[in-house]
Amino acid sequence: MSEKDDDKVRLDKWLWAARFYKTRALAKAAIEGGKVHCRGERCKPSKEPKIGEELTLRTGFDERTVRILALSVVRRGAPEAQTLYEETAESVERREQAAAQRKAGSLGVTTDGRPSKKQRRQLFTFRDSH
Repeated sequence: MSEKDDDKVRLDKWLWAARFYKTRALAKAAIEGGKVHCRGERCKPSKEPKIGEELTLRTGFDERTVRILALSVVRRGAPEAQTLYEETAESVERREQAAAQRKAGSLGVTTDGRPSKKQRRQLFTFRDSH
């Protein structure tokens, strides 16, 4: 494939090649679902990304902002795929903070297990009274 062909690449194909999504169908569904924004606006799967553009991707709990460094239509290994983009420093910091908060939140909630029969009855009466 020549360099000329790499200039014309679809956004869903680039996201798949950069290993953000496992399949092109998942990449297309994410774009159509509004989870991928280019320059702050929703875009279509057929959009042609340009080098230097910033994309905002939401996957699960995480939102990352990446800058396109290179275009490719071929899916290669993860180390090569990471050369196609650069995540912004603010994005990395936000993701790390969000992960730390999720981890702290899940560890902060402790219970004694399932409620006893008596506690269940109390929950039902409390719920029905309000």
